Amino acid sequence: MPTVKDLESLVEVRTRELSALSTHLQELAEEEKSELARNLHDELGGLLTAAKMDLSWVQARVTDPDLQERLAQLGSVLDEAMDLKRRVVEDLRPSLLDHFGLPTALRAYVDSACAKAGLRTDLTLPEDGAPMAKETAIALFRIVQEGVTNIIRHAGARSVTLRLAAQSDAYRITLSDDGSGFDATDPEFSSSHGITGMRQRVRALGGQFDMESAPGTGTTLRVSIPR
Repeated sequence: MPTVKDLESLVEVRTRELSALSTHLQELAEEEKSELARNLHDELGGLLTAAKMDLSWVQARVTDPDLQERLAQLGSVLDEAMDLKRRVVEDLRPSLLDHFGLPTALRAYVDSACAKAGLRTDLTLPEDGAPMAKETAIALFRIVQEGVTNIIRHAGARSVTLRLAAQSDAYRITLSDDGSGFDATDPEFSSSHGITGMRQRVRALGGQFDMESAPGTGTTLRVSIPR
């Protein structure tokens, strides 16, 4: 009959296996998002651009006012499709993150998302300096993305504060809001898929994850990932 020590050892092994599986699935999902973003940008983007060029060719040769109006409407639809494609690609894999670094990508995302939701922002971000490891950058970006999404959907906040510090030993992020808050000790909140996903991303990189909240006091998320 297994002893308590045997059971504890088995639970520890299974926990490590589940953690490794979760990390693998997150990495796989990011790879698939990146591949899909490239395909949409290259293939769908090329088709839409070709359609716009063909439309311009037709418009230059049509004189009937009614047809010109319909062609102009078609042009507007194509413009909307190209804008939708751009937004989908950015959601899948933010190009600013790859080309300009995490601070620039975070500033653009948080400012845009909060402006649409009518939230004030207070951002303290370093200038883009030394290159950050790819897995660290995408993990921190997704954590902030998930956190801001939760604030917009559930917090009833008026403002969002984001701090990113690139210190000698670690990257540290603090994300807070002045919303309704929640009971952080309630398992229903602490075990939600969003929070669990953020916690797992941090754990996979050997970092620390902490969330403070209480009803009526807003919420503060703190993340530290070793450099």
